Amino acid sequence: MYSKLVMEHFNQPRNVGYLDNPSVAIQYGDPACGDCLLVFLKIEQGIITDMKYKVMGCAAAIATASITSEMSIGLTVEQALELTEKDVVIALGGLPPQKVHCSNLAVGALKAALRVYLAGDREPEAVINAGHDAKGPSNQGD
Repeated sequence: MYSKLVMEHFNQPRNVGYLDNPSVAIQYGDPACGDCLLVFLKIEQGIITDMKYKVMGCAAAIATASITSEMSIGLTVEQALELTEKDVVIALGGLPPQKVHCSNLAVGALKAALRVYLAGDREPEAVINAGHDAKGPSNQGD
């Protein structure tokens, strides 16, 4: 059902955790399936120097968060904004059709975090909530 690489990222996910003093942190979720991702980015001179996350979801959600973090580190903000769900699925060697939506969670969370960063809402201790279907990030619960 899953590729060898998906199972590798599921069993040994990369970059899991929290960042002290992140440039931006958001919580992003998909109410339809219940998956949720907390993303922390460190951005220095326009380059993503670190990405950590905590994810609650299925094997595909965990694997896509893991590989998205690997793909993002070292990219400029502009390059990361161009990353697509298809790029993530290809990097993982494919996903079953019913699990492709899981790649939307990680890429959507990354892009939402970058939009918050670019908007200048960078309070390190604040976690910005951004829903999967939302038009943009919001400051709910601050």
